[in-house]
Amino acid sequence: MSMVTAEASASTNGKKLESVETVVVRYCGDSGDGMQIVGNQMTNASAAFGNDVSTLPDFPAEIRAPAGSLFGVSGYQLCFSNRDIFTPGDEVDTLVAMNPAALKTNIADLKRGGTLIVNEDAFDKSGLQKALYEANPLDDDQLMAKFRLHKVPMARLNRDAVEGLGLSPREADRCRNFFALGLTYWLYDRDPKPTEEWIKSKFGKKPEIAEANMRALRAGMNYGFSTEAFTVHYHVPPAKLQPGKYRKITGNEAVAMGLATLAKLSGKMVFFAGYPITPASDILHELSMLKHFGVKTFQAEDEIAAMSAVVGGAFAGELAVTASSGPGICLKGEAMGLGLMTELPMVIINVQRGGPSTGLPTKTEQSDLLLSMFGRNGESPIPIVAASGPGDCFVMIQEAFRIATEFMCPVMFLSDGYIANGAEPWRIPNVEDLPRLKIEHLETFNGDGVLLPYKRNEKLARPWVKPGTKGLEHRIGGLEKADITGNIDYSPKNHQHMVKTRAAKVAGIANYIPEQEVEGPTSGKLLVISWGGTYGAVRTAVQEAQTAGKSVAHTHLKYMNPFPKNLGTILKSYDKVLVPELNNGQLRMLLRDQYLVDAKGYNKIEGKPFLISELVNAIDEILA
Repeated sequence: MSMVTAEASASTNGKKLESVETVVVRYCGDSGDGMQIVGNQMTNASAAFGNDVSTLPDFPAEIRAPAGSLFGVSGYQLCFSNRDIFTPGDEVDTLVAMNPAALKTNIADLKRGGTLIVNEDAFDKSGLQKALYEANPLDDDQLMAKFRLHKVPMARLNRDAVEGLGLSPREADRCRNFFALGLTYWLYDRDPKPTEEWIKSKFGKKPEIAEANMRALRAGMNYGFSTEAFTVHYHVPPAKLQPGKYRKITGNEAVAMGLATLAKLSGKMVFFAGYPITPASDILHELSMLKHFGVKTFQAEDEIAAMSAVVGGAFAGELAVTASSGPGICLKGEAMGLGLMTELPMVIINVQRGGPSTGLPTKTEQSDLLLSMFGRNGESPIPIVAASGPGDCFVMIQEAFRIATEFMCPVMFLSDGYIANGAEPWRIPNVEDLPRLKIEHLETFNGDGVLLPYKRNEKLARPWVKPGTKGLEHRIGGLEKADITGNIDYSPKNHQHMVKTRAAKVAGIANYIPEQEVEGPTSGKLLVISWGGTYGAVRTAVQEAQTAGKSVAHTHLKYMNPFPKNLGTILKSYDKVLVPELNNGQLRMLLRDQYLVDAKGYNKIEGKPFLISELVNAIDEILA
């Protein structure tokens, strides 16, 4: 829709349509209010329109906290724009609060002058008490003067919209989220057709529920159009994205698609063994629906059994993989050591979350880098790769398997809660452009009429022998092996030789990964280093600093062990090095140890991703 047409049609109803570049919307309510559903629908509608999109779902830790309580608030933030964006935004432009608890836990993030839409029907005595309000905040003129407040009787209007469908009051109230969605669709000029199609598909077997949600959606849009309270709405033009076919994707979905792609293109079965744990469980859920692509999933009775099954899958000659989060990775440690000692290829996915122990199970953190590096007994180095965002998970999970199979070793793949649950538009690649994973199994003797199971190639990788290959039976297990023959050997010199050989194999991977690249000047006053899910916020903050004329560069690490071989040279090309991390300084510790650079940290451990403004201030402070 062109701006001329939009403004002309809007003027007939006295509504002004303004064009804006970027919008940040957050829906929040009780964990049963369907905030994740409407957030996803707003994301889908914006992506279908052609905006660039970035999201931040926020789940309560409790499975079902008391209704209306502060602990039970669920939220979904999305940023959509007509230009490239890398984060779900800092300050919120529009906050939709379905109850007092949602308002109390989220209002601090709403920018001054922002739009505040509340379900005023929920602000009764009971709702206020559950949120620990002594008085109704909507009556606080000093507080509400900061925002454009819209008190909407959503419960009453929604019940009116679905009247006559034979629904109980409880069933009718469950449609309120679509009323709120419809109102924001009108506010931001979104096309409801993708959501209408979703409703028909989702509730096709329950026509009265489908009709109720459809009515609620339209009622919300009509309310925005007809009420005098809303005098302006907004249009965000499509972004100029790289030509191609796009879909919305989360990090966990991208991991599953990457694994299915590996199976299809390599002709090998992907064997996934796992145990449910937040926020990694969706990888198992997604893969279980991809059996027709050569994927086999196994839900074990615990994390130990899952990891042991992965070792068995690798021994059997399949592409074996598991996924977990911090506590589960600890339980997997022993069997990971077995995979390392037997030198079998496998991938361990760690979707990091707040810790220690149960910690913040639904929040994001980067606190498992040192666990991934050192969290096994003995001298047991393994390669580590980390994705930078949801779409990058598709690429890096395949890269993890390339390393695992080329170098015959377990590989750790790091994601985090922000990447796993966040979504972005993903350009679907051409099949012809995808890398092919070439798998070779030894099928004949590699010695003088005998099998030498630990005879190594130029990459120090031993051969991969499938069990049952005639004449190639060999000993395997967790005891120390003699090099070349694979016989058990406890001798001191052999153990030292094998420990150093396994370490040299991992270190040598640096010769087979890309060199590190820098965005910005190749030398100067400050280099900012990011890894994992901090990529978007750091990149945007550095770009702002560069626009302001500051001598700042950015480099993002995807290969965490070993580091790219030119990283040391890059670090020494800048006066200062800043490492923002969602932990207490784990990458900074590794960089200081390996390269003897006086790297400084900027650390946040709140279960939330960085704000761009925080990083801009950190850059200014270190330059000062």
